[in-house]
Amino acid sequence: MTALLARWPVRLGLGLLAPVLLIIWWQAQSSQHAVTFAPPAQVVAAFEALVESGDLLRDALATLSRAFTGLAIGAPLGVATGITMGIWKPADRVLGPLLNALRQVPMIGWLPLMGLWFGVGEGTELIVVSMSAFFPSMLNSHAGVAQVERRYLDVGGILRFGTLQRIRFILLPAALPLILTGMTQALAFSWIATLATELLTGAGSGLGVAMQMAQVQQRLDVMLVVISVTAALGFLINQLFRRLRRHLLRWQASA
Repeated sequence: MTALLARWPVRLGLGLLAPVLLIIWWQAQSSQHAVTFAPPAQVVAAFEALVESGDLLRDALATLSRAFTGLAIGAPLGVATGITMGIWKPADRVLGPLLNALRQVPMIGWLPLMGLWFGVGEGTELIVVSMSAFFPSMLNSHAGVAQVERRYLDVGGILRFGTLQRIRFILLPAALPLILTGMTQALAFSWIATLATELLTGAGSGLGVAMQMAQVQQRLDVMLVVISVTAALGFLINQLFRRLRRHLLRWQASA
């Protein structure tokens, strides 16, 4: 039975079972509640119209650009801060309480303050998305460095490693699994924060803005298209990063 379930046609069929059942239920509901359930054929037609007009591609690219730009800013800063705090205790004592207090505030909770300081626009959205990526990267990097076994550091001392050599050859490889875990969380939080800020601000273009406009216009078919595309993109990004993570940690399997 296990060998049968491991075959890709069986896995594909099982993976498609829930979506097919959902579409059947959806079609049944749309025939009874046309106002609250747009028929699948209407949603497909809306998808084709959005693709032909180029609006869907424009909004998807805008959201992807915001999410990855915020990730590219926040995640490296978080990793660098976490490693610094894990290596240098004074930095941990000074910055640790402040950062741990700030991270208790939901990222969307910063949006009104950022909007007051910087105005409602691209800059505010980017700051919130960057903060969403910063904290999980910082926390996991700090934990990864702090949990490195002492014997590895002793080996570095015997080999007379300098600070940079100790970081490069001991701390980073040992902390890499947790650092990548933080990056995975940062990726998810960046994606969520991007959509949330777009929904709340309605500035520029993006999938969140398209959802908001569809709600205002009472276009349920367009809303379902945008939600489906958002879910598909999020799933695809997560799968690609999981493959990258497995590749970077391939030495764990051999160990």
